[in-house]
Amino acid sequence: MKKIARITAVLFICLSVLACTKNSVRINDEMGGLSQDQNAPSAADVYVKMSIAYLQRGNINVALAKIKRGLELDSMSADANNIIALIYERLGELSLAEQYYKKAVSLNSNDPFILNAYGSFLCKQEHYQEASKHFMAALKNALYPTPEVALTNAGICSIRQGYMDQAETYYRQALRANSKFSIALRQMVEISVKKNNYLSARGYLQRYLEVEQHTAETLWLGIRIERQLGDLDALASYELLLRAKFPDSKEMRVFEGATIK
Repeated sequence: MKKIARITAVLFICLSVLACTKNSVRINDEMGGLSQDQNAPSAADVYVKMSIAYLQRGNINVALAKIKRGLELDSMSADANNIIALIYERLGELSLAEQYYKKAVSLNSNDPFILNAYGSFLCKQEHYQEASKHFMAALKNALYPTPEVALTNAGICSIRQGYMDQAETYYRQALRANSKFSIALRQMVEISVKKNNYLSARGYLQRYLEVEQHTAETLWLGIRIERQLGDLDALASYELLLRAKFPDSKEMRVFEGATIK
């Protein structure tokens, strides 16, 4: 029988990852790929799809109601357990989230999307070794279509533990898998700045801007980079964009404070 089509909804990535790597990556990958290893559809599948659609629209309460209905129809659906775990995590119900993540993994321990989602959760709870095990397990699946996601998650967990070189290795591997993966590019900008490798930082920022728009954070990074490289035209351009687009941002306040000093 046909497997359900993969839902590629972008519920994106914990946005704070892009600024300070305090949280682990969240991307469409985390929605669960809809059980690549299942041989037959589940009665819960339609509710999994509906729940994801409501999550896309930001209606988390309806999404929760839909996925609960799906689990009533099939409590053994790995996808449904994965989605409700993600929802409970977003609601701050961490005990419930972990319960359902564990069940999803137990039901389909080969699904890289589910393994990555649980690994991401574990990383946020500072269970780094367990998180790494799940990321590596996801990467062992040769059919995993987005290994850059788990690799970037592994890199972010490494950063949180203070292992910058290890993180850089993971990010480079992620970019070999997908040279336009914006989160890994953004992380490489950060690492390059920390290592005072400003030419490299400029290059990664330029690559990032080929696939994403500027944020206040990336404009501030650009300012810092061009200050070091001495390109006054680029510096002025970043400053104008920061003032125009993000006048009330903390980056603007930091910039003005640095300018005054």
